[in-house]
Amino acid sequence: MPTPDYVSPDHIRARFSRAMSAMYRAEVPLYGDLMELVAQVNQETLANQPAMAKALQRSGGLARLDEERHGAIRVGTAEELATLARLFAVMGMTPVGYYDLSPAGVPVHSTAFRAVHEDSLGISPFRVFTSLLRLELINDAGLREMAAGLLAKRQIFTPKALALIAQHEAQGGLTDSEADTFVTQALETFRWHRQATVTQAQYQRLHDQHRLIADVVAFNGPHINHLTPRTLDIDNVQALMPTRAIPPKAVIEGPPRRQLPILLRQTSFKALEEQVAFTDSEPATLGTHTARFGEIEQRGAALTPAGRELYDQLLDKARAGLEGVPAERDPGRYQALLEQAFAAFPDEAQALRRQGLAWFRYTPTAQGLAGDASGKRLDTLIADGDIQCDPLVYEDFLPVSAAGIFQSNLGDEARTEYGSNANRAQFERALGRPVVNEMEVYENTQRRSLLACEAQLGVKLL
Repeated sequence: MPTPDYVSPDHIRARFSRAMSAMYRAEVPLYGDLMELVAQVNQETLANQPAMAKALQRSGGLARLDEERHGAIRVGTAEELATLARLFAVMGMTPVGYYDLSPAGVPVHSTAFRAVHEDSLGISPFRVFTSLLRLELINDAGLREMAAGLLAKRQIFTPKALALIAQHEAQGGLTDSEADTFVTQALETFRWHRQATVTQAQYQRLHDQHRLIADVVAFNGPHINHLTPRTLDIDNVQALMPTRAIPPKAVIEGPPRRQLPILLRQTSFKALEEQVAFTDSEPATLGTHTARFGEIEQRGAALTPAGRELYDQLLDKARAGLEGVPAERDPGRYQALLEQAFAAFPDEAQALRRQGLAWFRYTPTAQGLAGDASGKRLDTLIADGDIQCDPLVYEDFLPVSAAGIFQSNLGDEARTEYGSNANRAQFERALGRPVVNEMEVYENTQRRSLLACEAQLGVKLL
């Protein structure tokens, strides 16, 4: 019996990413305006910085630039999270990293579903930051019970999506037509629902505890709350957003502007106020809900554990300089504090490499392949031009930045009553599988590139 011709998970993910973008653009027209602005800035940046364009071409980043985006969703139960993990597995997406946002007053913990191999990322880098509501952090027992009851009644996946997930698990893949149906059905989980599942009074109780709780609990599905294109110059996008009638948040989250970007910088437009119908609403008395927004990101070099430790120290130093004043209230001062603190972080690729602060991809050059590299060490091969090294792109997220985006778009001031409640074991039990350590992913990618250099140049590097 012939083997079925299954579509690769990477290509299913690419189809889903494009379909998600089209849906969100239709639902939130301002997102389409944002995409056009980002495309314009990227085109101008590449034209003005040919060295950047050449490096992106060499690393494969140029081809995926227009495809690059991430989404974010929030679910309410362990069962929903576990089923999402199965759904994302159909698209070759693995849970990477554990993020506790409770210290920032956001009652969730999260992971990022994404591809982990560089070849898969080259086809589609689409990733989804996925948060699980932590009802146990709600002190009001009555409200906690009401929220749990509402969540228990809903089913956020279509029957056909569930059937295709099970079919993929049983037979090891989906055919072309099955993959198309899967994308269509899976998209329904992320679609906006204007009809709430609660009365206006119930919504207000949830909202008064935390806007995010109302967003998760009060609707039939999690709805994608933002999609994020990748820009090559986030400062320029931030400055130009008002010219397109796109109101930006006051502060770009993450590290300051640098010659060599590191990790992740993010900004967004303010969350939209959208009409919703409560179960006791009359057509003339629709309520409103604020949750969905548009985000932009600029991704830089992935840092090693030593690099992340230095980054966290410098970020803490800058934030401490605010003396308790939220960064959004004094963005100019915060930017100055960031730049002052991060002057201690090397801003050149070879310095990062020599000090072990960033991960790299190593590739033989034409000169190296044509010559004799035997007996040379890695530093010599790089200095002689036999090996080219490029920083690995950071594919993950930063807890402080994620919390900053959440807070600014939920309209809340910093809240601390949830304390620090990291519980990775609890999250993994809900997920039904362990999360992957992001540092291991980058280390494996760097190692594969060095092994490829060894094989092609006939040298020993590891």
